[in-house]
Amino acid sequence: MTYKSMETQAWQVLDRAHYLHPFTDHAGLRQTGSRVATRGEGVYVWDTDGKRIIDGLSGLGCVNIGYGRKELVNAAAEQMLELSFCQSFFKTTHRAAVTLAEKLASMLPEGLNHVFFQSSGSEANETAMRTIRRYWDLAGQPQRRVVIARELAYHGSTHMAASLSGIPPMYTAGGDIPLPGIVHIKTPYQYRHGPEMNADEFGIVAAGWLEEKILEVGADKVAAFFAEPAQSAGGAICPPMTYWPEIQRICKKYDVLLVADEVVCGFGRTGQWFGADHYGITPDLMQLGKGITSGYLPLSACAMSDRVADMLIEKGGEWAHGFTYSGHPACCAVALENIRILEEERIVETAAAELVPYFRSKLETFVDHPLIGDVRSVGLMGGLEIVQNKKTRESFPYEAKIGEACSTEALKRGLAFRANGDTMSLMPPLVITRPEIDTMFGIAREALDATAVKYDVM
Repeated sequence: MTYKSMETQAWQVLDRAHYLHPFTDHAGLRQTGSRVATRGEGVYVWDTDGKRIIDGLSGLGCVNIGYGRKELVNAAAEQMLELSFCQSFFKTTHRAAVTLAEKLASMLPEGLNHVFFQSSGSEANETAMRTIRRYWDLAGQPQRRVVIARELAYHGSTHMAASLSGIPPMYTAGGDIPLPGIVHIKTPYQYRHGPEMNADEFGIVAAGWLEEKILEVGADKVAAFFAEPAQSAGGAICPPMTYWPEIQRICKKYDVLLVADEVVCGFGRTGQWFGADHYGITPDLMQLGKGITSGYLPLSACAMSDRVADMLIEKGGEWAHGFTYSGHPACCAVALENIRILEEERIVETAAAELVPYFRSKLETFVDHPLIGDVRSVGLMGGLEIVQNKKTRESFPYEAKIGEACSTEALKRGLAFRANGDTMSLMPPLVITRPEIDTMFGIAREALDATAVKYDVM
């Protein structure tokens, strides 16, 4: 037994004894033990056994500029030495939050000029929901309470955010979820809902499901449509380019607020700064997180259009909502430095021009793999859907847990390769290189081949 494996076991004992992990079967974890990460650099993370793992997931879709950027560490330290904390209650502000709010307003789609800060994407979506309902109360239409979201959506794990999410297993975590006033429609998942159509035609049809639901509920009762530009946790579901403009048209037709959850898509994931830019829409509210600091410190934002913010400001009186850490100075300073690096090094533009086409071309080499039924991507977000029968698109039984098995095979070989159900997802940092993309996909193929052998598919 090596010293490092003894170290790993020691940490695993403490982990089992005290640390409850998110989205984890803890009984199962006690059998396997946790991987104990120790450091990160670029697109790699090392563990206590000395294993180097290429992070094909950017942490959880957040480490956009990669690990180990000292500039962000220095920005946090300098801010903490100057002003370690400042609450935003009681008519108080500070320079880092104001500067970041101004910077974001200059970058976001037209009209999104006001920003409210939180610490997580879940909290940003909670803020959005409270804003939506407060807006319609102030507008004299309190009957507009219903918010339409989508199946397979992920908007967070707090009560309201979990209710917005269209992933039923989340509802078993406790607490009468989904909450009243939230309904779901089918997602623009062409492989499952429209494989016989061309992409442009399917986009229009899928957007039409929103109009059908609005009419079913009653247009005068619908407050908002709430959705991710592209669905990460749903399995890299990337709508056709016709989908979002038609969604925007429908929302305007029925005066329904359009809410874009950009917690994953924001800050370059789609190949443009924001998913709204990629798909050509202007939402009424937009939630940001993850890539806003590249995951170095927790921060999120709920950006509001002038239409919404002016209503709250002019008619709303006290905005009785907020958090101790709203606009935390160090988090805002890190976000500003992160954005500076993204801009000055042209990371988003370089990824779009050089990495996104290469990433897509490597994904497409899996079309003929015996396990893969569908290949899809937008920007540096890609999915490879595992199926039992490529002709019929039949999935493996849930109990087979084939996605989980593939993820395990990849990790053995040094790749973090996420299973969203049976879709294997990749979201590498925007600073990944072509040789590192080659390595990532090489391991992904080895993992899929090993999984195919294990499940007798080859």
